[in-house]
Amino acid sequence: MYRGRLERDLKIWVDKGLVDAPAASAILGEYDSRPASFSAGRVLAVMAALLVGAAILLFVASNWEAIPRIVRFLGLVALIWAFYLGGAYLLTRGRSIVATALLILGTMTFGGAMSLVGQMYNISGDVLTMMIVWFAAAAIATALFRSSAQAALAGFLAWGFCGFYLSDHSGEWYGVMPWVPPIMAAIIIALVRYVDAPRVRHLAYIVLVGWLTWVFAQYESLQAAVLLAAAGLIVFLAVSLPVSPLARIARTAGAAPAFYAFLIAAIGLLAIHGEIAGGFFENDIWVQNKLPLVVLAFITLASAIIAIILGGRDNGALRYLAYFVFACEILYLASETVGSIIGTSGFFLVSGVLVAIAAWLVIRLERRFSHGDGQGDKA
Repeated sequence: MYRGRLERDLKIWVDKGLVDAPAASAILGEYDSRPASFSAGRVLAVMAALLVGAAILLFVASNWEAIPRIVRFLGLVALIWAFYLGGAYLLTRGRSIVATALLILGTMTFGGAMSLVGQMYNISGDVLTMMIVWFAAAAIATALFRSSAQAALAGFLAWGFCGFYLSDHSGEWYGVMPWVPPIMAAIIIALVRYVDAPRVRHLAYIVLVGWLTWVFAQYESLQAAVLLAAAGLIVFLAVSLPVSPLARIARTAGAAPAFYAFLIAAIGLLAIHGEIAGGFFENDIWVQNKLPLVVLAFITLASAIIAIILGGRDNGALRYLAYFVFACEILYLASETVGSIIGTSGFFLVSGVLVAIAAWLVIRLERRFSHGDGQGDKA
Protein backbone atom coordinates (compact mmCIF):
# COMPACT_ATOMS: atom_id res chain seq x y z
CA MET A 1 0.00 0.00 0.00
CA TYR A 2 2.71 2.45 0.99
CA ARG A 3 4.95 1.22 -1.82
CA GLY A 4 2.26 1.99 -4.41
CA ARG A 5 1.85 5.52 -3.04
CA LEU A 6 5.62 5.99 -2.96
CA GLU A 7 5.91 4.83 -6.58
CA ARG A 8 3.16 7.23 -7.69
CA ASP A 9 4.74 10.13 -5.78
CA LEU A 10 8.16 9.43 -7.30
CA LYS A 11 6.65 9.43 -10.79
CA ILE A 12 5.02 12.81 -10.13
CA TRP A 13 8.28 14.22 -8.75
CA VAL A 14 10.21 12.94 -11.75
CA ASP A 15 7.68 14.53 -14.14
CA LYS A 16 8.00 17.85 -12.27
CA GLY A 17 11.79 17.68 -12.31
CA LEU A 18 12.09 17.53 -8.55
CA VAL A 19 13.86 14.13 -8.67
CA ASP A 20 15.73 12.58 -11.58
CA ALA A 21 14.82 9.11 -12.81
CA PRO A 22 17.95 7.31 -11.50
CA ALA A 23 17.43 8.76 -8.03
CA ALA A 24 13.78 7.69 -8.06
CA SER A 25 14.77 4.15 -9.07
CA ALA A 26 17.40 4.09 -6.33
CA ILE A 27 14.86 5.20 -3.71
CA LEU A 28 12.39 2.55 -4.81
CA GLY A 29 15.11 -0.09 -4.89
CA GLU A 30 16.25 0.80 -1.38
CA TYR A 31 12.68 0.45 -0.12
CA ASP A 32 12.28 -2.94 -1.84
CA SER A 33 15.50 -4.16 -0.24
CA ARG A 34 14.14 -3.66 3.27
CA PRO A 35 12.78 -6.73 5.09
CA ALA A 36 9.02 -6.92 4.81
CA SER A 37 7.15 -5.65 7.85
CA PHE A 38 4.47 -8.30 7.24
CA SER A 39 5.29 -11.90 6.47
CA ALA A 40 2.58 -14.49 5.92
CA GLY A 41 5.14 -17.19 6.72
CA ARG A 42 5.97 -15.57 10.07
CA VAL A 43 2.28 -15.26 10.96
CA LEU A 44 1.61 -18.89 10.05
CA ALA A 45 4.68 -20.00 12.01
CA VAL A 46 3.44 -18.16 15.12
CA MET A 47 -0.04 -19.65 14.70
CA ALA A 48 1.52 -23.11 14.34
CA ALA A 49 3.55 -22.53 17.50
CA LEU A 50 0.43 -21.56 19.43
CA LEU A 51 -1.43 -24.66 18.21
CA VAL A 52 1.49 -26.98 18.97
CA GLY A 53 1.89 -25.42 22.40
CA ALA A 54 -1.80 -25.94 23.13
CA ALA A 55 -1.54 -29.54 21.91
CA ILE A 56 1.45 -30.27 24.17
CA LEU A 57 -0.25 -28.82 27.22
CA LEU A 58 -3.50 -30.65 26.52
CA PHE A 59 -1.63 -33.92 26.05
CA VAL A 60 0.27 -33.47 29.31
CA ALA A 61 -2.91 -32.47 31.16
CA SER A 62 -4.91 -35.41 29.81
CA ASN A 63 -2.19 -37.89 30.88
CA TRP A 64 -1.30 -36.02 34.05
CA GLU A 65 -2.12 -38.73 36.56
CA ALA A 66 -0.32 -41.45 34.57
CA ILE A 67 2.99 -39.56 34.59
CA PRO A 68 5.18 -39.74 37.74
CA ARG A 69 5.43 -36.43 39.57
CA ILE A 70 9.18 -35.94 39.13
CA VAL A 71 8.89 -36.79 35.44
CA ARG A 72 6.13 -34.22 35.03
CA PHE A 73 8.19 -31.48 36.63
CA LEU A 74 11.46 -32.27 34.85
CA GLY A 75 9.67 -32.75 31.55
CA LEU A 76 8.03 -29.33 31.70
CA VAL A 77 11.31 -27.64 32.66
CA ALA A 78 13.11 -29.47 29.86
CA LEU A 79 10.48 -28.37 27.33
CA ILE A 80 10.81 -24.74 28.34
CA TRP A 81 14.60 -24.78 28.13
CA ALA A 82 14.56 -26.69 24.87
CA PHE A 83 12.26 -24.18 23.20
CA TYR A 84 14.17 -21.13 24.45
CA LEU A 85 17.62 -22.53 23.72
CA GLY A 86 16.48 -23.80 20.32
CA GLY A 87 15.09 -20.37 19.51
CA ALA A 88 18.30 -18.66 20.60
CA TYR A 89 20.39 -21.03 18.49
CA LEU A 90 18.27 -20.50 15.37
CA LEU A 91 18.45 -16.72 15.84
CA THR A 92 22.24 -16.94 15.67
CA ARG A 93 21.85 -18.95 12.45
CA GLY A 94 19.61 -16.29 10.90
CA ARG A 95 16.47 -18.48 10.84
CA SER A 96 14.29 -15.91 12.55
CA ILE A 97 10.87 -17.32 11.55
CA VAL A 98 11.40 -20.76 13.11
CA ALA A 99 13.20 -19.14 16.05
CA THR A 100 10.19 -16.89 16.67
CA ALA A 101 7.91 -19.92 16.70
CA LEU A 102 10.12 -21.74 19.23
CA LEU A 103 10.30 -18.70 21.51
CA ILE A 104 6.52 -18.41 21.45
CA LEU A 105 6.32 -22.11 22.32
CA GLY A 106 8.69 -21.52 25.23
CA THR A 107 6.59 -18.72 26.70
CA MET A 108 3.33 -20.59 26.15
CA THR A 109 4.75 -23.70 27.80
CA PHE A 110 5.98 -21.61 30.73
CA GLY A 111 2.45 -20.33 31.38
CA GLY A 112 0.89 -23.75 31.10
CA ALA A 113 3.59 -25.29 33.29
CA MET A 114 2.87 -22.79 36.08
CA SER A 115 -0.73 -23.89 36.18
CA LEU A 116 0.04 -27.62 36.05
CA VAL A 117 2.84 -27.48 38.64
CA GLY A 118 0.65 -25.40 40.92
CA GLN A 119 -2.01 -28.10 40.80
CA MET A 120 0.57 -30.86 41.27
CA TYR A 121 2.11 -29.38 44.44
CA ASN A 122 -1.03 -27.61 45.71
CA ILE A 123 0.72 -24.24 45.51
CA SER A 124 -1.66 -21.50 46.61
CA GLY A 125 -2.24 -18.53 44.35
CA ASP A 126 -4.77 -17.02 42.01
CA VAL A 127 -4.99 -16.54 38.28
CA LEU A 128 -4.12 -12.84 38.50
CA THR A 129 -0.75 -13.59 40.13
CA MET A 130 -0.09 -16.28 37.52
CA MET A 131 -0.86 -13.80 34.72
CA ILE A 132 1.58 -11.28 36.22
CA VAL A 133 4.37 -13.87 36.37
CA TRP A 134 3.54 -15.05 32.84
CA PHE A 135 3.64 -11.47 31.58
CA ALA A 136 6.99 -10.94 33.31
CA ALA A 137 8.39 -14.03 31.58
CA ALA A 138 7.22 -12.77 28.20
CA ALA A 139 8.71 -9.34 28.89
CA ILE A 140 12.07 -10.83 29.89
CA ALA A 141 12.09 -13.03 26.77
CA THR A 142 11.29 -9.95 24.66
CA ALA A 143 14.27 -8.09 26.09
CA LEU A 144 16.66 -11.05 25.86
CA PHE A 145 15.84 -12.04 22.28
CA ARG A 146 14.67 -8.63 20.97
CA SER A 147 11.60 -10.37 19.60
CA SER A 148 8.64 -8.33 18.37
CA ALA A 149 6.45 -11.46 18.52
CA GLN A 150 7.26 -11.83 22.22
CA ALA A 151 6.38 -8.17 22.73
CA ALA A 152 3.02 -8.80 21.08
CA LEU A 153 2.49 -11.86 23.27
CA ALA A 154 3.24 -9.73 26.34
CA GLY A 155 0.63 -7.26 25.13
CA PHE A 156 -2.01 -9.96 24.78
CA LEU A 157 -1.11 -11.33 28.21
CA ALA A 158 -1.76 -7.84 29.60
CA TRP A 159 -5.17 -8.01 27.94
CA GLY A 160 -5.65 -11.43 29.52
CA PHE A 161 -4.87 -10.04 32.96
CA CYS A 162 -7.43 -7.28 32.46
CA GLY A 163 -10.01 -9.80 31.29
CA PHE A 164 -9.55 -12.06 34.31
CA TYR A 165 -9.68 -9.08 36.67
CA LEU A 166 -12.89 -7.74 35.15
CA SER A 167 -14.50 -11.19 35.20
CA ASP A 168 -14.09 -11.43 39.00
CA HIS A 169 -13.65 -7.86 40.29
CA SER A 170 -15.23 -5.55 37.71
CA GLY A 171 -17.15 -3.61 40.35
CA GLU A 172 -14.49 -3.32 43.03
CA TRP A 173 -11.00 -2.02 43.66
CA TYR A 174 -9.19 -5.23 44.59
CA GLY A 175 -5.96 -4.45 46.46
CA VAL A 176 -3.09 -3.28 44.28
CA MET A 177 -4.21 -5.29 41.25
CA PRO A 178 -5.96 -2.33 39.53
CA TRP A 179 -2.58 -0.61 39.22
CA VAL A 180 -1.10 -3.52 37.30
CA PRO A 181 -2.58 -2.68 33.82
CA PRO A 182 -0.92 0.77 33.52
CA ILE A 183 2.36 -0.72 34.75
CA MET A 184 2.09 -3.47 32.14
CA ALA A 185 1.30 -0.86 29.48
CA ALA A 186 4.38 1.17 30.42
CA ILE A 187 6.57 -1.95 30.23
CA ILE A 188 5.15 -2.84 26.80
CA ILE A 189 5.84 0.68 25.50
CA ALA A 190 9.42 0.47 26.76
CA LEU A 191 9.85 -2.94 25.12
CA VAL A 192 8.37 -1.63 21.87
CA ARG A 193 11.04 1.06 21.73
CA TYR A 194 13.76 -1.43 22.63
CA VAL A 195 12.88 -4.07 20.02
CA ASP A 196 11.47 -1.65 17.43
CA ALA A 197 7.97 -3.14 17.16
CA PRO A 198 5.83 -0.04 16.54
CA ARG A 199 2.55 -1.84 15.86
CA VAL A 200 2.63 -3.54 19.26
CA ARG A 201 2.35 -0.19 21.04
CA HIS A 202 -1.36 -0.13 20.14
CA LEU A 203 -1.90 -3.06 22.52
CA ALA A 204 -0.50 -0.94 25.36
CA TYR A 205 -2.50 2.15 24.44
CA ILE A 206 -5.74 0.15 24.30
CA VAL A 207 -4.98 -1.21 27.79
CA LEU A 208 -4.53 2.36 29.06
CA VAL A 209 -7.72 3.61 27.42
CA GLY A 210 -9.69 0.69 28.82
CA TRP A 211 -8.17 1.11 32.28
CA LEU A 212 -9.01 4.82 32.44
CA THR A 213 -12.56 4.13 31.29
CA TRP A 214 -12.89 1.43 33.97
CA VAL A 215 -11.58 3.82 36.65
CA PHE A 216 -14.21 6.36 35.58
CA ALA A 217 -16.89 3.68 35.85
CA GLN A 218 -15.82 2.99 39.45
CA TYR A 219 -16.25 6.63 40.44
CA GLU A 220 -18.93 7.62 37.97
CA SER A 221 -19.74 11.29 38.51
CA LEU A 222 -19.51 14.61 36.76
CA GLN A 223 -16.22 15.35 38.52
CA ALA A 224 -14.72 12.04 37.36
CA ALA A 225 -15.89 12.69 33.79
CA VAL A 226 -14.35 16.17 33.83
CA LEU A 227 -11.07 14.75 35.14
CA LEU A 228 -11.03 12.11 32.40
CA ALA A 229 -11.67 14.66 29.65
CA ALA A 230 -9.16 17.12 31.12
CA ALA A 231 -6.48 14.43 31.44
CA GLY A 232 -6.95 13.43 27.80
CA LEU A 233 -6.81 17.03 26.56
CA ILE A 234 -3.74 17.85 28.67
CA VAL A 235 -1.86 14.80 27.40
CA PHE A 236 -2.95 15.58 23.85
CA LEU A 237 -1.61 19.14 24.09
CA ALA A 238 1.59 17.85 25.73
CA VAL A 239 2.31 15.52 22.80
CA SER A 240 1.04 17.85 20.05
CA LEU A 241 2.13 21.40 20.83
CA PRO A 242 5.47 22.16 19.14
CA VAL A 243 6.71 24.01 22.24
CA SER A 244 6.07 21.01 24.50
CA PRO A 245 9.20 19.08 25.55
CA LEU A 246 7.23 15.84 25.13
CA ALA A 247 6.26 16.58 21.53
CA ARG A 248 9.61 15.50 20.08
CA ILE A 249 9.54 12.22 22.02
CA ALA A 250 5.93 11.60 21.02
CA ARG A 251 6.72 12.13 17.34
CA THR A 252 9.13 9.20 17.46
CA ALA A 253 6.14 7.02 18.38
CA GLY A 254 4.18 8.09 15.30
CA ALA A 255 0.53 9.08 15.32
CA ALA A 256 -0.58 6.86 18.20
CA PRO A 257 0.07 9.11 21.28
CA ALA A 258 -1.94 12.04 19.94
CA PHE A 259 -4.75 9.82 18.66
CA TYR A 260 -5.22 7.86 21.88
CA ALA A 261 -4.89 10.97 24.07
CA PHE A 262 -7.67 12.66 22.10
CA LEU A 263 -9.70 9.43 22.23
CA ILE A 264 -9.53 9.56 26.04
CA ALA A 265 -10.62 13.20 25.92
CA ALA A 266 -13.52 12.27 23.64
CA ILE A 267 -14.61 9.49 26.03
CA GLY A 268 -14.47 11.98 28.90
CA LEU A 269 -16.55 14.52 26.97
CA LEU A 270 -19.07 11.78 26.16
CA ALA A 271 -19.23 10.92 29.86
CA ILE A 272 -19.87 14.58 30.72
CA HIS A 273 -22.75 14.60 28.23
CA GLY A 274 -24.15 11.53 29.94
CA GLU A 275 -23.86 13.04 33.42
CA ILE A 276 -25.62 16.23 32.33
CA ALA A 277 -28.33 14.29 30.51
CA GLY A 278 -28.70 12.13 33.60
CA GLY A 279 -29.89 15.10 35.61
CA PHE A 280 -26.79 16.39 37.41
CA PHE A 281 -28.18 19.92 37.01
CA GLU A 282 -31.77 18.79 37.48
CA ASN A 283 -32.59 21.36 40.18
CA ASP A 284 -30.33 24.06 38.80
CA ILE A 285 -31.70 27.17 37.15
CA TRP A 286 -29.01 26.76 34.46
CA VAL A 287 -31.06 23.93 32.97
CA GLN A 288 -33.78 26.35 31.95
CA ASN A 289 -31.29 28.31 29.85
CA LYS A 290 -29.33 25.22 28.75
CA LEU A 291 -26.14 26.96 29.81
CA PRO A 292 -24.26 23.76 30.73
CA LEU A 293 -25.14 22.33 27.32
CA VAL A 294 -23.90 25.41 25.49
CA VAL A 295 -20.63 25.50 27.46
CA LEU A 296 -20.05 21.77 26.91
CA ALA A 297 -20.83 22.08 23.20
CA PHE A 298 -18.36 24.95 22.87
CA ILE A 299 -15.62 22.96 24.66
CA THR A 300 -16.27 19.84 22.57
CA LEU A 301 -16.33 21.68 19.24
CA ALA A 302 -13.27 23.72 20.21
CA SER A 303 -11.34 20.58 21.21
CA ALA A 304 -12.13 18.94 17.86
CA ILE A 305 -11.00 22.04 15.95
CA ILE A 306 -7.80 22.32 18.02
CA ALA A 307 -7.08 18.63 17.37
CA ILE A 308 -7.46 19.16 13.62
CA ILE A 309 -5.25 22.26 13.69
CA LEU A 310 -2.46 20.70 15.77
CA GLY A 311 -2.34 17.21 14.33
CA GLY A 312 -4.84 16.90 11.50
CA ARG A 313 -2.39 17.39 8.65
CA ASP A 314 0.02 14.59 9.56
CA ASN A 315 -2.28 12.30 11.52
CA GLY A 316 -5.15 10.89 9.49
CA ALA A 317 -6.58 8.78 12.34
CA LEU A 318 -6.70 11.79 14.65
CA ARG A 319 -8.24 13.94 11.93
CA TYR A 320 -11.12 11.53 11.29
CA LEU A 321 -11.74 11.08 15.01
CA ALA A 322 -11.95 14.87 15.38
CA TYR A 323 -14.35 15.04 12.42
CA PHE A 324 -16.52 12.40 14.06
CA VAL A 325 -16.57 14.21 17.42
CA PHE A 326 -17.37 17.51 15.71
CA ALA A 327 -20.23 16.03 13.66
CA CYS A 328 -21.74 14.15 16.62
CA GLU A 329 -21.66 17.27 18.79
CA ILE A 330 -23.36 19.36 16.08
CA LEU A 331 -26.14 16.78 15.73
CA TYR A 332 -26.52 16.43 19.50
CA LEU A 333 -26.69 20.18 19.97
CA ALA A 334 -29.29 20.48 17.23
CA SER A 335 -31.41 17.71 18.75
CA GLU A 336 -31.32 19.29 22.22
CA THR A 337 -32.09 22.83 21.09
CA VAL A 338 -33.55 23.27 17.62
CA GLY A 339 -35.10 19.80 17.51
CA SER A 340 -37.24 20.43 20.58
CA ILE A 341 -38.70 23.54 18.95
CA ILE A 342 -39.35 22.76 15.28
CA GLY A 343 -40.28 19.08 15.49
CA THR A 344 -38.90 15.96 13.86
CA SER A 345 -39.12 16.96 10.19
CA GLY A 346 -37.56 20.33 10.85
CA PHE A 347 -34.82 18.69 12.89
CA PHE A 348 -33.87 16.41 10.01
CA LEU A 349 -33.85 19.40 7.65
CA VAL A 350 -31.59 21.42 9.96
CA SER A 351 -29.39 18.36 10.57
CA GLY A 352 -29.02 17.86 6.82
CA VAL A 353 -27.98 21.47 6.37
CA LEU A 354 -25.50 21.25 9.25
CA VAL A 355 -24.00 18.02 7.92
CA ALA A 356 -23.71 19.60 4.47
CA ILE A 357 -21.87 22.57 5.98
CA ALA A 358 -19.62 20.20 7.92
CA ALA A 359 -18.94 18.22 4.73
CA TRP A 360 -17.99 21.43 2.92
CA LEU A 361 -15.59 22.36 5.73
CA VAL A 362 -14.06 18.88 5.70
CA ILE A 363 -13.56 19.03 1.92
CA ARG A 364 -11.85 22.41 2.26
CA LEU A 365 -9.61 21.09 5.03
CA GLU A 366 -8.73 17.93 3.10
CA ARG A 367 -7.79 20.00 0.06
CA ARG A 368 -5.60 22.22 2.19
CA PHE A 369 -3.90 19.18 3.74
CA SER A 370 -3.40 17.57 0.33
CA HIS A 371 -1.72 20.73 -0.95
CA GLY A 372 0.53 20.88 2.12
CA ASP A 373 3.72 18.91 2.37
CA GLY A 374 2.30 15.65 1.02
CA GLN A 375 1.89 14.02 4.42
CA GLY A 376 -1.85 14.43 4.77
CA ASP A 377 -2.57 10.72 4.84
CA LYS A 378 0.02 9.76 7.44
CA ALA A 379 -1.61 7.90 10.30
